[in-house]
Amino acid sequence: MRIANLAGRLVLLTADGRAADVAAVSGGRFAADPDRLFDQWDDLLDWSAGLDPAAARPYDEADLLTPVPNPRQVFAIALNYRPHTAEAGYAEPTEPLVFTKFPSCLTGPATTIGLPAGNVDWELEMVAVVGRPAYRVPVENGWDPVVALSVGQDLSERIVQLAGRPPQFSLGKSFPGFGPVGPALVSLDEVADRDDLELTCELSDMVVQHDRTSNMIFPVPRLVAFLSAICPLFPGDLIFTGTPAGVGNRRTPQRFLAPGDVLVSRIEGLGEMRHTFRAASGASAHR
Repeated sequence: MRIANLAGRLVLLTADGRAADVAAVSGGRFAADPDRLFDQWDDLLDWSAGLDPAAARPYDEADLLTPVPNPRQVFAIALNYRPHTAEAGYAEPTEPLVFTKFPSCLTGPATTIGLPAGNVDWELEMVAVVGRPAYRVPVENGWDPVVALSVGQDLSERIVQLAGRPPQFSLGKSFPGFGPVGPALVSLDEVADRDDLELTCELSDMVVQHDRTSNMIFPVPRLVAFLSAICPLFPGDLIFTGTPAGVGNRRTPQRFLAPGDVLVSRIEGLGEMRHTFRAASGASAHR
């Protein structure tokens, strides 16, 4: 199942690039509201297997919104790929390094994002989507609460992110539009190997990041176990699982996003996002 948010309504995306309105095609059996998705996930997953392809219609990708518009919690993991840890100049962590992105930063997979003043960087990430309540989950059962995967970008304004001693990551990673997710939530039954997916990030036609999720230091089950040992996880929670090497502030010379840039974020089996950038209105220098 590839479930998406099309102009505020739940749709199933088909392999031939069309969308079926869940509420309309099911005759009202399922709600159209994306915020009710996880209340009906298991039944919807079963029903989607019998979808008549003729029920799907063409759609405009610009109408796709973030598939989980109102998660309770958005976790993110720092330094979860060894090459990225090395390029950042740190030793390999012994436990997951966690920060948060505020839900107000979420946006869809094909939007134009305003750039605040400063140094805005890209970070392609696989997003694990929690679909069932979970607390104190053992690592061997770490996949159990996760019902889907998606493509994400942990956009980061580095001046705000790294200001202060110690720095506080969350604000610099939560400007409007700094949490793209999409194009859909892909249920795990559709993922060939949930532990080994290719990630590719392109900036204006140049590949800037390329790796595989099998190279994570802390795979998804370890992240779920670590987080749920402290925080109850709720349906709809998102876990940005970390970025590979190739971010802009570690390049020589440094390269940051600029108005007119096009950022393509692609993960094998999960889909592709494409974002363009413009100067944010009223942007001013950070103090």
